[in-house]
Amino acid sequence: MKKELTKEFLERLQLMLETGNNTSVLEELENIHPADIADILTSLSVDESKQIFDLLDDEVSADALMELDEDYRERFIKTLSTEEIVEQVDNLETDDAADLLGELEEDEKDEIIAKLEDQEHASEITDLLKYDEDTAGGLMHKEFVRAKAYWAVDRCVVELRRQAEEVDRIHSIYVVDKDDVLLGILSLKALLFADAKTLIDDIYMREKVHYVKTHEDNEEVANVMEKYDLVAIPVVDRQTKLVGRITIDDVVDVIKEEAEKDFQMASGISENVETSSGVLKNTRSRLPWILIGLAGGVAASQIIKGYEGQIDMNPALAFFIPLIVATAGNVGVQSSAIIVQGLASKDFQFTSIFKQVGKETLVGMLVGLICSIIIFGISYAFMDDIKLGITISISLFIVVVFAAILGAMVPLLLDRVKIDPALATGPFITTANDIIGLTIYFVVAYFVYL
Repeated sequence: MKKELTKEFLERLQLMLETGNNTSVLEELENIHPADIADILTSLSVDESKQIFDLLDDEVSADALMELDEDYRERFIKTLSTEEIVEQVDNLETDDAADLLGELEEDEKDEIIAKLEDQEHASEITDLLKYDEDTAGGLMHKEFVRAKAYWAVDRCVVELRRQAEEVDRIHSIYVVDKDDVLLGILSLKALLFADAKTLIDDIYMREKVHYVKTHEDNEEVANVMEKYDLVAIPVVDRQTKLVGRITIDDVVDVIKEEAEKDFQMASGISENVETSSGVLKNTRSRLPWILIGLAGGVAASQIIKGYEGQIDMNPALAFFIPLIVATAGNVGVQSSAIIVQGLASKDFQFTSIFKQVGKETLVGMLVGLICSIIIFGISYAFMDDIKLGITISISLFIVVVFAAILGAMVPLLLDRVKIDPALATGPFITTANDIIGLTIYFVVAYFVYL
């Protein structure tokens, strides 16, 4: 059940801990989901969290540990002894155990693995630690059920019962050959209705099986599972031997992390930071793009300085500088956001890329035309200067069209050179459009007032 974390509830829990009323603490936490227990732990002091953690059932404490925010978990683990960490790893699935150990130093990691009683569990964790955490190999876990194609149904049932003891949820039964090469999927219905001596080879589904390889990126895994509506997907090595599986709950975490990363990149934050991250990490992640924006601002000021004489002769030109740069930035960010979204979801084919750029150009022309007509009327009505109105409207039209094209092209170019296109939706595109927009504005003004 979900527990609402009220101030009163936390204060009551703290009072129980202070008085050593452990029985009441456990009663309060009874039937609460590990994710909610993790929220409770992060709402208390580290010492209070440790007290509660020590009272929990081994399986519940292991699940709650993995539900903790990553930065908080790194700090909390430091309060645990090596023996306590070993106990937690013993109760975790292989993928979570590998993630937990990946946060430790190498010598501590080796010590914990060496102390695990279940050698098969230790071997599987060691195998997972070889893969990059951002690949299918780093995301998968080893708990799954498989059936050999040459087994008879009666033997298959016995073997699956044995394997199922280590698996929390069975989504699919994977069929492999004698060398563990993935062949297909066995449906539970086919297994239940088959004769005892029927071979699995005669009843499993032979149509194309969707799978991912260990070296494939997490985003690609998420895209495949989303495209084919899968709740689990098998993972194979380069020889298509079955080595693990990835479930939908793992992919949800990937999608969330990628969305957070893209949002941060679009905001000009170059590292993955959390609300709990330290001051130095926050500063380091923000400063590079702030400096780029600063450099862009200096460049823009130099452009204005270069046309200082023109502004002296026509001071009203300065009134509309914010309008030009703001509109250019907004249009550029909108166009780049559409392209980045398409690239992230793999919606674009090679031919559709040019079609999308053309569409963004047409949208920019239409938006520019409408805005230009509106601003011409406003500027002429308030300033009573036909040349000023022409300058602003022509400039705005050109700037909007150019910003739309730039906003569409930059993400595509970044993607082509293997740079995250999400960068294009942030300060980069805004700064570039500021500089280009001001240049266009003053060049048009020069010719109009010539």
